[in-house]
Amino acid sequence: MEVKTKIFIGLMVMCLLTGPISSIAPVSANDWPMFQNDLNHSGYLDEASDFDPDEWLFSGKGILTAPAISDKLIYFGSSTGLFTALNLDDGTKVWDYQTGGNISAGPAVSGDNVYFGSFDSYLYAMNKKTGDEIWKYKTGNSIETTPAIDNGTIYFGSDDQRVYALNLNDSTQKWEFLTGNAVKSSPTVYNGSVYFGSDDGKVYSVGTTNATKNWDYDTGSPITASVAINNTLAYIGNTNGNFYAINTADGSVNWTYNLNDSVKSSALLDPNDNSLFIGSDNGNITALDMRDGKLKWSVNTGNVKTTPAMMGDNIVVTSDSGTVYILNKFSGKEEWSYSPGYYLFNKALSTPAVYGDDIFFGSSDGSMYSLDYTKKVGPTSVYLYYVAGIVIIIIAALVAFRVLRRRKKEQ
Repeated sequence: MEVKTKIFIGLMVMCLLTGPISSIAPVSANDWPMFQNDLNHSGYLDEASDFDPDEWLFSGKGILTAPAISDKLIYFGSSTGLFTALNLDDGTKVWDYQTGGNISAGPAVSGDNVYFGSFDSYLYAMNKKTGDEIWKYKTGNSIETTPAIDNGTIYFGSDDQRVYALNLNDSTQKWEFLTGNAVKSSPTVYNGSVYFGSDDGKVYSVGTTNATKNWDYDTGSPITASVAINNTLAYIGNTNGNFYAINTADGSVNWTYNLNDSVKSSALLDPNDNSLFIGSDNGNITALDMRDGKLKWSVNTGNVKTTPAMMGDNIVVTSDSGTVYILNKFSGKEEWSYSPGYYLFNKALSTPAVYGDDIFFGSSDGSMYSLDYTKKVGPTSVYLYYVAGIVIIIIAALVAFRVLRRRKKEQ
């Protein structure tokens, strides 16, 4: 009897241990399954041991989206409608694919495929190695969100006011959920629910199984940022400048913080230090305590509409000033900065992605950059030659002016 009891207890323990694991689909280290890779929006992947990077510059056209990284390839879209895959180590092109509209949101990667939406109203699934089209799914309007992939289902929003759930393998629809306005907020999947904002000003929690609405919370202003989630709290800002920590269970507000200007940036969470980092149009990147919303620090960087990325004890911030800032996450102190426009030809920069100590970001002039933080070096931008040309012209003008003045005095 005692032996049977021990066997029964052992089986019960095994069920308890394996039950939660079996209900969660494993995420490969080579996947980038949602906006900025994970629930915390870290934008970070560990660097492979055999990765030997060089700083590089890829010149394309149009405004580039946030990149995604998988299997030493980097993927991004452009306002020209072109989607591109590059080798991560040297920036050489592997393949590209032309869609029928602007691509404004970064892709997601799962398994063998990469997924992204376009203003032509299609969501695309492409083989990530070859660029072959696997399937495409048409919605009623432009798609401006990064998909979220979880347990064989892909979730994304559309400007047709809906969020869609499709079977990942064949794009058959599981359900759609109608909001009151365009959905430009990339969805986040957590604990059997999908969370997102809408231009109708509401944050939604919807069941992943059949799109049953769990709750919504009306912030009173359009929401374009993506929800970040940690420890049962959902973090999101709106275009009125308010930032919220909302309980995922019932939609009640835990705390709020006003940033005094539009928040289009999604939050980066650092649970290890109970910190979150958020940008806004007030010209600052701000660190708040995740638990109560108290201010930790705020640093002027120029308007930040992008989402910071984590890199060890630092965060990587890109701003509309055209500068990449690497800031100490505890104090906000600048550790290094890089301006591809050399402060004269500033271009808005995309949300960054970090691979070990290497930083990748796109620019509104169509360039994708790779920086090596260990060496604190970046590629020589074409704008350096523009700056050199301007300096030469100024020097030539000054010399000519002095010659003319001398001649006049001699006369």
